[in-house]
Amino acid sequence: MHWLVLVLSGAMEAVWATALAASDRFRRPRPTLLFAVSLALSMAGLAWAMTALPAGTAYAVWVGIGAVGTVLLAVLRREERLDGARAVLLLVLVGCVAGLKAVA
Repeated sequence: MHWLVLVLSGAMEAVWATALAASDRFRRPRPTLLFAVSLALSMAGLAWAMTALPAGTAYAVWVGIGAVGTVLLAVLRREERLDGARAVLLLVLVGCVAGLKAVA
């Protein structure tokens, strides 16, 4: 259960990072509200997951999921391009996150 919450919290990290960029320095209300809500959910989930998982591993997994998710959201929104090198590096990052989960 803690791993599921951690994964969902990592996904919320991608949401808040994307919303933060869209908020235009907190001048746009909807992205700003989405940022605040997703940030709170992401942090609460990370904190809860850390009650049963090693802090370093939990944080690394959370950041990895958030980073990959943020890039993928930007690609889906056509704000960034995904070339071959970036795709390979993102796959390596996903592999590292999976490896951390496997050994924890």
